[in-house]
Amino acid sequence: MSQPVDLRDVVRQTITVAADRDLAFRVFTEQFGAWWPRQYSIGEAEMADFVLEPRAGGRWYEVGVDGSECDIGRVTAFESPALVVLAWHLDGDWRFDPDPDHASEVEIRFVAEDGDRTRVELEHRYFERHGAGAAAVRGAVESQGGWTWCLAAYVERLPA
Repeated sequence: MSQPVDLRDVVRQTITVAADRDLAFRVFTEQFGAWWPRQYSIGEAEMADFVLEPRAGGRWYEVGVDGSECDIGRVTAFESPALVVLAWHLDGDWRFDPDPDHASEVEIRFVAEDGDRTRVELEHRYFERHGAGAAAVRGAVESQGGWTWCLAAYVERLPA
């Protein structure tokens, strides 16, 4: 977060949900596997769960029905109930690259609004870190099937 961001190369999504900030944050982080689209599996086995470890330095990863695990990245900031920042370590071919210098960054802010509503602000940035795969990653996450679809699935998971 310390280097300047090229604002032309940032994907942003903002939604407002009918939930207080604590609940919105908990559903996003604690129930990640309940709302993350199963179609976005990168493992060899069918996805059974998706886990976001609730701490800076934690992992976010897919768990297959056979118990296998596929890392997506690392949690770089976890400030309940306001903020979570994720390092996206998948390259343009959807393979895990453990080098943190090759990871883009996803920041999700939870902003309390009136009437138990929360504005969820997502910003995915630093695509250039993916090198030759930068355009593929950016194109996927900014498409209708990218963060737009993921956040719609998240909203569906929130209690009515």
